[in-house]
Amino acid sequence: MRYVVALAETRNFTRAAERCFVVQSSLSHRIASLERELGVQLFARSSRRVELTSAGEAFLAGARECLAAADRAVADAAAATGVVRGRLAVGVIVTTAAVDVPELLQRYRAQHPGVHVLLKAGGSDELAAAVRSGELDIAFLGLPETERPTGVETLALDHDRHVLVVQAGHPLATAGQVTLHDIAGETFVDFVEGTPARAQSDQAFAAAGLVRDVSYEAGVAEMITRLVLAGLGVALLPSAFVRPLAAADARLALVPVAGGPRRVEYLVWSRFNPSPATRAMLDVLGVRRSHSN
Repeated sequence: MRYVVALAETRNFTRAAERCFVVQSSLSHRIASLERELGVQLFARSSRRVELTSAGEAFLAGARECLAAADRAVADAAAATGVVRGRLAVGVIVTTAAVDVPELLQRYRAQHPGVHVLLKAGGSDELAAAVRSGELDIAFLGLPETERPTGVETLALDHDRHVLVVQAGHPLATAGQVTLHDIAGETFVDFVEGTPARAQSDQAFAAAGLVRDVSYEAGVAEMITRLVLAGLGVALLPSAFVRPLAAADARLALVPVAGGPRRVEYLVWSRFNPSPATRAMLDVLGVRRSHSN
């Protein structure tokens, strides 16, 4: 079942074998044997593509549930002896700034070396849904002040303002402060429309009755700053995230924005029976689990 899950997620026999720490031929043989035993084909294969069949889709859901139950049984047995083991799946938005994630994992590892940590990057809506479904144990999100995560336990970690990000040679680079009216006529680089990261700026301009031109959309903040450096536009990014980048690159300039977008960074975790590994991470974070903000 682990081989099936790995192949379904990677859609590549080589990467699936690497994830499972086996040779590719062994993984291929075991999956083929399982298909013969079940009497159905789980994957459609060609020389270039691997995709789940409808039977494979049905099997995958049950396989994940079985594996999660098995992992939980092992973790619970270990926890009964005072040792935390198992897996901790952590979701992280790329602009996380309220928590130093590598430093946090370093502290967690020092206390619980038997836990295998899986990190997944993505958008806040995607990660929140993964926590609700049980795919992720905890996640760090960033949302507009007007929105809150739903269906999960939440803790607000930080409130932050966006700043205008421009090339150092841009006419606004030396401005002490700008307003949304001042910058509405600029060409913008922003996150993909419809995502929480994009909504933070869209809502601010809409509330001010302004329309702007977003000519370039990107899925990651690093690409946004690269496009700004290329002179293709300006951007609005959370100040706590972008300040270290500007400090390390003199070609970037940051300008405060009066009435600009604001966001809240959240920690979220499942309301339903968190695993020992999850409870241990919440302890490292100093979270009082009896209370939800």
